[in-house]
Amino acid sequence: MEGANGNSNSPAPRAVPPLLADVEVSNLPGFDVTPAPSPRHQDAAAPTTPTARPQPSPKKASRPAGLPMDRVTRRSEVVLPPLESPFQAPGYRTMQPVSISLPASPSGFGTPAIPAVASAGGDPDGLRRQAMANAAARGEAQPSPPAAQDKQGGSVRFAHQPDKVVFRSQPIPGGQPARPGSSRVMSRDKRYDSFKTFSGKLERQLTHLARAPEVHEDEEDGEDDAITTSRSTSMPKVDRFFAALEGPELDQLKSSEELVLPSDKKWPFLLRFPVSAFGMCLGVSSQAILWKTIATSAPTTFLHVGTRVNLVLWCISVALMCAITAVYALKVAFFFEAVRREYYHPIRVNFFFAPWIACLFLAIGVPPSVATELPRWLWYALMAPVLVLELKIYGQWMSGGQRRLSKVANPSNHLSVVGNFVGALLGASMGLREGPVFFFSVGLAHYSVLFVTLYQRLPTNETLPKELHPVFFLFVAAPSVASMAWARITGEFGCGSRVAYFIAMFLYASLAVRINFFRGFRFSLAWWAYTFPMTGAAIASIRYSTEVDNTFTKALCVVLSAVAVLTVTALFATTLVHAFVLRNLFPNDISIAITERKMKPIMELHESQGEDGSTKSSNDIEAGGAQ
Repeated sequence: MEGANGNSNSPAPRAVPPLLADVEVSNLPGFDVTPAPSPRHQDAAAPTTPTARPQPSPKKASRPAGLPMDRVTRRSEVVLPPLESPFQAPGYRTMQPVSISLPASPSGFGTPAIPAVASAGGDPDGLRRQAMANAAARGEAQPSPPAAQDKQGGSVRFAHQPDKVVFRSQPIPGGQPARPGSSRVMSRDKRYDSFKTFSGKLERQLTHLARAPEVHEDEEDGEDDAITTSRSTSMPKVDRFFAALEGPELDQLKSSEELVLPSDKKWPFLLRFPVSAFGMCLGVSSQAILWKTIATSAPTTFLHVGTRVNLVLWCISVALMCAITAVYALKVAFFFEAVRREYYHPIRVNFFFAPWIACLFLAIGVPPSVATELPRWLWYALMAPVLVLELKIYGQWMSGGQRRLSKVANPSNHLSVVGNFVGALLGASMGLREGPVFFFSVGLAHYSVLFVTLYQRLPTNETLPKELHPVFFLFVAAPSVASMAWARITGEFGCGSRVAYFIAMFLYASLAVRINFFRGFRFSLAWWAYTFPMTGAAIASIRYSTEVDNTFTKALCVVLSAVAVLTVTALFATTLVHAFVLRNLFPNDISIAITERKMKPIMELHESQGEDGSTKSSNDIEAGGAQ
């Protein structure tokens, strides 16, 4: 401590901690500058402040600088104890820390000394030369230039100057800390954006409101997203659905095809929710009509069935209809491109009639305790969307092109026809005349054409499978409902109604006698749409038994009703198992994620290249012609 107290003629070198000795000289004059204490106050402060230096004299400032040294002589080292941090600078050794005396109060850090700066002319190089000269005069080592000092990350740079003490804190390496929600934004999968209504704009707006940082993609990711978007936003034609998919419902991808969405992970729920889910509404609401007919018809009075079952089933049907409608409305709002693909799908397009047919079933099966008479405007409100869909789809059947009936005919087309007969039945029950006859006529004409087309099994019709499948029960739906509708229009179960009823019974029997029909099925939600034809056949049998009352007709009513109830019950239990036990009720809907066109093989790509090795697509040619 002699050098610190100034009692020795040749003071020993001062101990400078390595953490402070490696500090870089500041190039910003006037930034955090604190003057050194004056000589008058130095003697007083020396006993308590070993780091105080005497003010250099003008004579010593003019002496030439001594030989440069690499580092300041060290008397002791200050080593921080190891911290549990991944940013610990290399080279630290575990040692006992040595305390260093610092000024007792910040009073010593006064305003900058203007004469000290003026002595060097305000030049930082002059200040550095002056510091080197002072160090040589005292016999101390010179600090190395800032460029030669260690640049390890995370250290604090500190440099001694005769008249300045400059502090500068360096940022800790490791990058900026992640803000809350940034990991969610970084991990968002953008492959689904092409199916979204707003193409991801809504998510970006919500992210901006949450003050999450924007994610900048590189060029390769941008190109991949552009390719995926172009391949998914373009609507596949009917030929592509037939070429890429297989199965009775065209919901299985062929092995030679690929998807525009990831097949190894589960998609968002709305993308997995198909329009065929409205088949559940058809099955349950038709059961409400069946139990209402059993409770109010004369041939089934011996069963002693009350109207309470009809009320319970009707309430369940209303709740189920509201829930499925709300979910699919969200899909329309957020994934409208997926809904468009379902509409252009040759099978799914027929299920767009299902919600309106289910509403018609609810109006027909309304319990007497809820309403005894329905307003007529309800019929017009329900039949308006059915008419719009029929004008669109029937026009495509007749006008030809990619969606002509001979090409897209499949058993699910009965859903687009049966709505005419259900609407005619409800309108006639309300006392209407012309409207029900109109829809009955339209349905009869198109059912006749569809029936013949499906029976011919044209080679171009690739949707009819070789194995039997419940879709063929839809053959029974239209004639069963048509018989009841015509009986309601004419007021009696006459010859016209009996012709339609007998056709339905024959088709029902032709399916029931095939044992293989009940084997090798793969469950899907579309099965619910195949239950209401059985229920319709049972209701038509009860209506026929009212006109022809005998033991056979009564037994037929009971058997067909029991088959319909057991089928719906078994299907309901299967649906619960797949929903809550197996958890695969809504798998990835791959039928809407096929590519616009089949990917060309490598050989074909090489053949399509020109002499210069460049390949032109049809879009590029069209773009060039447009220019």
